[in-house]
Amino acid sequence: MLNKPLILITNDDGITAPGIKALVNAVKHLGEIIVVAPDAPQSAMGHAVTISKPLRLAQTDLYGEILSYQCSGTPADCVKLAVDKVLHRKPDLVLSGINHGSNSSINVLYSGTMSAAMEGCIEGIPSAGFSLCDFAYEADFTLAAKVAAKVAENILKENLPKGVLLNVNIPKIPEELLQGIKICRQANAKWEEDFDERLDPNGRKYYWLTGKFVNYDLGQDTDEWALANNYVSIVPVHFDLTAHQVISDLNKWKF
Repeated sequence: MLNKPLILITNDDGITAPGIKALVNAVKHLGEIIVVAPDAPQSAMGHAVTISKPLRLAQTDLYGEILSYQCSGTPADCVKLAVDKVLHRKPDLVLSGINHGSNSSINVLYSGTMSAAMEGCIEGIPSAGFSLCDFAYEADFTLAAKVAAKVAENILKENLPKGVLLNVNIPKIPEELLQGIKICRQANAKWEEDFDERLDPNGRKYYWLTGKFVNYDLGQDTDEWALANNYVSIVPVHFDLTAHQVISDLNKWKF
């Protein structure tokens, strides 16, 4: 293949996680793969970037002939550093994942997986994040890998609108139970947090975040509905957080 697409792969679970290995293997036939991923788990880091300490980047041999680097920073750091210092040109595609655990609905805001993909999108690169709804280290990524390959193929063929990336979540089910793929909107769902107050061995208080996930959205066009009904959910996401429909109303205020 002449002029192979250049594909940057990253994640937030760390460069040794089974999910990113599954993603690399799933898409390596599509182009030239370069991996730049955190050297340790960075889950729920959101779009954090490192500004108060040095970033370290070290080449690894984890993926054989595929060029790979581990980075001491966050998922967003990995993409920034890859684009500026590692890659010989701007990549044609940024893929993040496959995450161990769902990043549907409000989780997109907390997700290091999706923030890495978002950073690619900010750089003007077609990007997608992939998550399997299974937190187990031994999770079966067979179905998720097949979905990731299909989505990547479509992005390379069809491209994405400027400023838009894809949030792809795969249910924890055997492949034969999959009902298909749904293009969805983000559900109105959130975590109801509860901070468990505890005492350390010295009698000092500390808090441990607990809680439960609550879906307030009964719509059948959401990512939560799709996943609950054995569909892969794909939500188009953009980083412009402006509530454009409110601007005209706010312009009526008297300042």
